[in-house]
Amino acid sequence: MSGLVRVFALFAVPIALLAAAFALVFYGDALPPSLAGLKIYGPPIVFAVGVVLAAAFNRGRAVLALIVLIAAYAVQRTWLQQALDVPQARAVYGTLVMLVPLNLALLALLPERGLFNRHGLARLGAIAIQVAFVIWIVTAGATSVVDWIYQRYLEPPPFTVGHMPQAGIASVGLALAATMAAGLITRSAISAALAGAIVAFTVAAHVPSAPVTFSISTTAAELMVTVAVLQDTFRMAFRDELTGIPSRRALNERIAGLGTSYTIAMIDVDHFKKFNDTYGHDLGDQVLKMVAAHIAEVSGGGRAYRYGGEEFTIVFPGKDIPEAIPHLEAVRREIESYRLALRASDRPKKGKKGKREKGGWRGKNVVSVTVSIGIAERNERLATPQAVIDAADRALYRAKERGRNQLSR
Repeated sequence: MSGLVRVFALFAVPIALLAAAFALVFYGDALPPSLAGLKIYGPPIVFAVGVVLAAAFNRGRAVLALIVLIAAYAVQRTWLQQALDVPQARAVYGTLVMLVPLNLALLALLPERGLFNRHGLARLGAIAIQVAFVIWIVTAGATSVVDWIYQRYLEPPPFTVGHMPQAGIASVGLALAATMAAGLITRSAISAALAGAIVAFTVAAHVPSAPVTFSISTTAAELMVTVAVLQDTFRMAFRDELTGIPSRRALNERIAGLGTSYTIAMIDVDHFKKFNDTYGHDLGDQVLKMVAAHIAEVSGGGRAYRYGGEEFTIVFPGKDIPEAIPHLEAVRREIESYRLALRASDRPKKGKKGKREKGGWRGKNVVSVTVSIGIAERNERLATPQAVIDAADRALYRAKERGRNQLSR
């Protein structure tokens, strides 16, 4: 899958929901009467469903994002259905467009720490402090803070068009850039959803006194986060966390649907335990990531999976052994020729008590690893996927007995 396709897949749900929200805003009158109430009651309904799902899977960032969005909706319903020249409405609007995008961006950037712990409580407390801050601005008439938010730094259009203050525009731009970057770097569906939520909120904020537009946009943003929870949970269940390739659970589902012609290869990193003992588990993890990255790029229609530990599996649907061997040999040679850089200052060695000491290892600047491969195909004797896997595993051990860094059948 190319980089462009991966980016589109990551942001496909937010884009689709944004398009649906825009269509509903412009063509909402076409809804049947039975669904018309969703334009008003959509945000609390989706919020409730999303919180239940996110809490069930302990996705703290998603729960907090939903709280931020429903709080913005409640603020709009309470204070922003009046002209913005009213001091209270002006103050609330200014702080809302500043804080909502920044909170969503921070949730995209922060690591997932769950919900029912001190991290979740601290983050919820931070949101509560901001709510108290907004209430203080409104009730105390803190005009200096409001004037700072509405200060104009650039005069020419389009910076002076619309209700949103320039500080709010800057907040949205910075938050959107940071959130999209977080999504692209981490490949997180929740981060991508938060980027879409910022866009949806910005659309709503441009017409703050329009309840239907604000409601539809908020519903779309909440749906993005809710769907992202399901996507993230699916990824955790079927993707290996360390290497990012499909896990053994995904392999089990895949082989259950194979036809009558396929080849399976079992791949194992040579001397991996010794490598871990010599260089440490951190570098061992880097080796597994490197091997997985090469295996994932296998040609010939093969699909890579992490079987467990330092062992990987490649499935070739519709191919026999002679057809699969050239693609496996290409992967083996690529891994053999890859050089992994070492940083001598943080390569530990074992001390007298068996513990690793910093800076103890001073060796070459690069290391390399090799893999052994066993391969088997379905036939009358090996009639089930598990039988083929077992045969490939036996072939893998024959490859190791013959000296490693080779393929056996």
